Amino acid sequence: MDIQFLGAAREVTGSCFLIRVGRKRLLVDCGLIQGSFEDEERNRDPFPFDPGQIDAVVLTHAHLDHSGRLPLLVKAGFRGPIYTHRASRDLCRIMLKDSGNLNEREAESVNRKRRRKHLDPVDPLYTVKDAQQAMRRFRAVDYGATRKILPGVRLRLRDAGHILGSAIAELWLEEGGVERKVVVSGDLGHRGAPILRNTEHIEAADLVVMETTYGDRLHRSWDATWTEMAEILGSASANRGNIMIPAFAVGRTQDLLYAFGKNFEAWGLGDWQIFLDSPMAIETTEVYRSHQEVYNAEARRLTTGNGGDPFGLPNLQLTRTTRQSMGINRVTSGAIIVAGSGMCTGGRIKHHLKHNLWREESHLVIVGYQARGTLGRALVDGAREVDLWGERIQVGAQVHTVGGLSAHADSDGLLAWYRGFAGAPEVALVHGEDDPMDAFARRLSEERGGDGGIHRPQAGEGIDLATL
Repeated sequence: MDIQFLGAAREVTGSCFLIRVGRKRLLVDCGLIQGSFEDEERNRDPFPFDPGQIDAVVLTHAHLDHSGRLPLLVKAGFRGPIYTHRASRDLCRIMLKDSGNLNEREAESVNRKRRRKHLDPVDPLYTVKDAQQAMRRFRAVDYGATRKILPGVRLRLRDAGHILGSAIAELWLEEGGVERKVVVSGDLGHRGAPILRNTEHIEAADLVVMETTYGDRLHRSWDATWTEMAEILGSASANRGNIMIPAFAVGRTQDLLYAFGKNFEAWGLGDWQIFLDSPMAIETTEVYRSHQEVYNAEARRLTTGNGGDPFGLPNLQLTRTTRQSMGINRVTSGAIIVAGSGMCTGGRIKHHLKHNLWREESHLVIVGYQARGTLGRALVDGAREVDLWGERIQVGAQVHTVGGLSAHADSDGLLAWYRGFAGAPEVALVHGEDDPMDAFARRLSEERGGDGGIHRPQAGEGIDLATL
């Protein structure tokens, strides 16, 4: 009985953990590696196990760094069930299809260049059809229901409060009369966030596998965050520049729309044209509308008072087509443009950056995590010039980082969640870059009275659960 850390080990993306119980093999998450070109090429590496020998997958939530290699897993021979919350299933139906479509388009672009050099074509990482095949393996699970998913394995999902459907996985493992409980945090939410409930606390575990994305920092308070957003909007309004907001289609976009609606009058949003320029975000928002059963009390109350639509804004324009998106480029002032991708690595936001980033009256508002090697990270780090399709673009726009909007718990939030466990169980820190992870390990060491029982596994390392 053991757990092996195959992804999100000393890095943020590519979450993947293999649990062995007797002859059964269980995978928790199967995520894409994201970041630089070199990082993303690792997604093409063979799995470090036989996919056909995996009996089941537990998916904590729909973000691609947790779900994005599931089509590859199925394509490589996995035939078992994928257990996840029903809202995560609905989101994956959108996200994995979109990912397959992007892969196909990227392969087409690469192959046009390869043909001119008389080189053999390359295949997409996976296709839309591959994504659809993977969706047939999904099995919906509700929060709080305990379910036997394999001989010797029981599962219960708890609300992680990170995005719609995000879950903490409680796993009871039994082999040869020995039982251990492993709790996998997935991504833990930011307490007090819009729309969703706070992260549930769990009382017992033998091993906690815990994310550390923001293990070295504290978020600004929500009041300070909303004040900062109001100030950015006021500054941009004074010089009538456009505001570009690269936002993840799942979670961050819906939080923003909800906040815009809640503060519509106070923030003077009636004076702007607001564009949601992301077909996937538009679809995702529909899924958010359909799962109001997981909203927090305030969101349910405001939704009821807004005719049942928590994202309805009178001046919101949904731009689904390429032509509609291109039309935004004719707007030189007074536009708020929410578009993907959230790290500026692709999607429509790059076109808006090309048309607005050089303008001194423009504003770029970063509202989510930016991985190393991404364009978004370069802009956060102060780049004064960036490359877009071979053209060097000067950065004239004001760049704002609104860190308080994070969907991840900060260091205090992570520690508060860990304190909910009785007896200070052993913990494996994952899903974090070196500095945040090491900083949080130091806090845990102070909490636990020493480094014993705190693991920071490298990729491929494991823990023997029977000896805990």
